[in-house]
Amino acid sequence: MTAAAPSVASLVQSVDWLAIAPPTIAAVVGLVVLVADLFLGERRKALLGWVSVAGLAAAALALLPLLDGDRSTFCLKTLKGEQAACSYTADHFTLVIQFLVLAGALLTALLSITGIKDAKNTPRALPEGEFWFLLLSSAAGAALLPASRDLATLVVALEVASLPAFALVGIKRDDRRSSEAALKFFLSSVTATAVTLLGVSFVYATTGTLHLTRIATALTQVDGQFHTLAQAGVALTLVGFAFKTAAAPFHFWVPDTYVGAPLPIAAYLSVIGKAVGFSGIILVTVVAFPSYADVWGPALAALAALTMTVGNVAALRQQATRAYSAVRLLAWSSVGQAGYLLVPIAAAAYSKDADKAIGSTVAYALMYAAVNLGAFAVAALVARTKPLNRISDYRGLYRSRPLAALVLGFFLLCLAGLPPGIIGLFAKVTVFSAAVDAGLGWLAVVMAVNVVIALYYYLQWTATLFRSTEGEQAVQRIPAPLTAAIGLTAVIGVALSGAPQMVLRFASTGLF
Repeated sequence: MTAAAPSVASLVQSVDWLAIAPPTIAAVVGLVVLVADLFLGERRKALLGWVSVAGLAAAALALLPLLDGDRSTFCLKTLKGEQAACSYTADHFTLVIQFLVLAGALLTALLSITGIKDAKNTPRALPEGEFWFLLLSSAAGAALLPASRDLATLVVALEVASLPAFALVGIKRDDRRSSEAALKFFLSSVTATAVTLLGVSFVYATTGTLHLTRIATALTQVDGQFHTLAQAGVALTLVGFAFKTAAAPFHFWVPDTYVGAPLPIAAYLSVIGKAVGFSGIILVTVVAFPSYADVWGPALAALAALTMTVGNVAALRQQATRAYSAVRLLAWSSVGQAGYLLVPIAAAAYSKDADKAIGSTVAYALMYAAVNLGAFAVAALVARTKPLNRISDYRGLYRSRPLAALVLGFFLLCLAGLPPGIIGLFAKVTVFSAAVDAGLGWLAVVMAVNVVIALYYYLQWTATLFRSTEGEQAVQRIPAPLTAAIGLTAVIGVALSGAPQMVLRFASTGLF
């Protein structure tokens, strides 16, 4: 018994509650909202939205005590009491992605308060308690994923972020489009997850471990007869995360899902969904599979080229008078942007400084999150009076709502990478430089061509905002939560454009 005691003690995992506070707060507030919904009358259920906003703000503020240094928890220990491997690590990469996720969820919550209020007392009213519980649960899973350092926790976090999202997409009652979008999203995601789990099982069979750092070590010593199995495991593990990023050919669910979902949820999927997918891809490639860069490097480079081309060409073909064409254009634009985000990750396979390449992706993601959420916020504003949300509905927006038109124009120019959206230009420069420095000149050329293609539809939409219209347009008062969402994203975008060197500095900072 005495001899076995140290071995048993080594299996006891300590819990650092401060390290896990951000996702834990979001999850706990979600449960509080769900229970409170049972006891609140219809008139007071609006409080649930503000409780959710406060919970997400508290979760984001919980990141501040973690800035001092890396913290790890749920760790296995050796017989000598030293940490051997950890399942949760709050390093710089984790904190940046968690900030992106929680801030994005907070802005989504602000948009949702207005959307839920507008739908109240209509046949398509949204169930408030369930809505806020699902949003907070998804945000908790999304915040957990970047901190995950073993494949089991990664997959669980991916599903915790995804399953509530399926329900949110289909939460509109008696709406065939919403139900169809949720079903398509669910079935395709389940298939991708099944393929990912198959890949995880191959990796585990090859290495005998699920911890990312241990996998990285074990893959350098794979027996020759298991080499093909390991390669297949590496490739298949990426599939589920590629689906979440909407990388082609796993992108087909995007346009219909964005159109069928409530507009704030479409904004949530376009930003937080991508953050989940990209953080997962970064962790499994750079941390777990660096020795198999010859497998995932060319695969991600091909995915990047295909994704940006498919997204931008499809966005180019959107007709301004088609119903929901504005949302569809933003959906296809998000697919194209996913291709740009994949470029530095692919470059990490060929680069001597993988951290710098990853920094370029994260820097671009921060820019994209702010301006894309802002574009969806203005789209939500227009949808209050023109629910079909066609691009032609934005004609003359400057005349009726000059500030909203200027802000949307600024967001579109940021996405295009043109002044005064300097932050978009600098973010694209970091992605270009990552590809060129890694010797992927052909990928940089493909990206340059796609940037030119994207200029056309971004500038066309921007020009529409300032064209004259006949007659006067009705102007409604903008609700405070919607104003706050638009204002926050505008302030962030303008501030970043005023100091674009921050993106270059961020891209050169090691995150791991």
